This record gives sequence, C-alpha cells and structure tokens, in this order.
Amino acid sequence: MTLPLLTARHCLFLDLDGTLADIAPRPELARVEAAMKDEIARLAPLLNGALAIVSGRPLHEIDAMIAPLGLPAAGIHGAERRPEKGGEAISLAVPEELGALVLKLEDFARAHEGLSVEKKGHAVALHFRARPDLESAVHEMMEEAVSGTPGLTVMKGKMVMEAKPRAATKGAAVEAFMALAPFRGRVPVFAGDDVTDEDGFRAAAAQGGFGIKIGEGESAAAHRIASPEALRQWMANSIIELEKG
Repeated sequence: MTLPLLTARHCLFLDLDGTLADIAPRPELARVEAAMKDEIARLAPLLNGALAIVSGRPLHEIDAMIAPLGLPAAGIHGAERRPEKGGEAISLAVPEELGALVLKLEDFARAHEGLSVEKKGHAVALHFRARPDLESAVHEMMEEAVSGTPGLTVMKGKMVMEAKPRAATKGAAVEAFMALAPFRGRVPVFAGDDVTDEDGFRAAAAQGGFGIKIGEGESAAAHRIASPEALRQWMANSIIELEKG
C-alpha cells in the first residue's frame, strides 16, 4: 500500500527514538540530525502548527534533542504534555509506588553488569541493550516488582522494560491533542517504531487517520517504511506538495 503524503487537512504526531533519531547504544547518545530538524521546521507551519512529538522521554529531553525547535510535545508516554509551543506542561500525578520500585531496580542493576536504570520522574526504565542475554531475567524481575502496584504498569520496548503510570499512553496523548487547536478537526497521522507506539497508531486510526511503522515487526499501523531517513524523505515530499498549495 502506497504511503500517502500529508495534506493541509492532516496533523502529525512523531515518536523520537527510532523515528526521528536512530537508536543509539545508550539513550543519551541518540541524536536528531540537522536535516531532520530542517524538515520538521519547514513542515510545522505548513500544517498550521499541528505537529507534535510524542515520546517516552521526559519533556526536557525532548526539547534538548530537537533544539532549537519548540513544538507541542507529550513526554513519558503522555504522563507529561505541553499542548502548545512555549506553553505550560500538564502532568499526571507521580505514582506513590515509584520510589520503592526505583530502589529495587537500582539494586538489580548493580548486581548485573551492563544494565542501566533511567529515572524519568513519572516512570523508570531498565535498559538491557548491553546485555541482551539478560532479557528474560529483566522481564521477570520487572513484572514481579510491579505486580500488585495499582498505579503502575509494565511496558516492553526495544531492549528496555519500563514502569509507568497506567493512565499514561501515547494513544491518550493523541486524543488529548486532538481535542485542542490546531489539531482539532484534522486527520491524525502517527509515526513510530516501537511497541510503545501501537496505542498511538490505534488512536490515529480511530479518528480517521493512520499510523506509520518505522522498521520491522507486527503492527496496527496501516503503513510501513524502513528507517528514520525514509521518514525524513516522506516529510520532504509532503512539503513539496503542501507548498504547491
């Protein structure tokens, strides 16, 4: 199925890691290339500002990665949301169980070389990219640690397991944006690469839009492309058509 280009009727939601930036060995090493930022800077005004980043990263990390761009964004899978450029962030309550969980994960990581704990404020992630042999152990530990904690749920990503607030999903973030200008009344498109983006694909489809899956793997997205570079080229082609009017 041919991936349609964006029109003036659309709005666009973009994941960050694996979508705008190639996956890096460690999260802090990921970079959004200047060419990608340039396309986003050109595209956003053509969509009347209806372009947002929806990522598992906190808002301050999103802003740092896409600087100097300033965009609407949802961080930590929707636990933090800033509906407009320069606006005030809206945040869910931090689950009270999170502090004890962080301590458990730090103890586990110290006992297993190569694991790293990423504290996100509203969530905590255990990365095992350097130790893929520990995947089963990490999954078992996370599921056990979060069982019986009503405020948290476990989410599996690419070489990472994350505990986050149950109410925080990328689909809920899309729905919240779609209720507000300049997104309201537009056709949503969601681009992402990971299991964590599936809620976003489904939310876009439920409102008459579609998802774009970057890379391999089963997905609810209606369309698929190979890489962040292929996404950048699709945005560039969309810009050409939008500028034609």
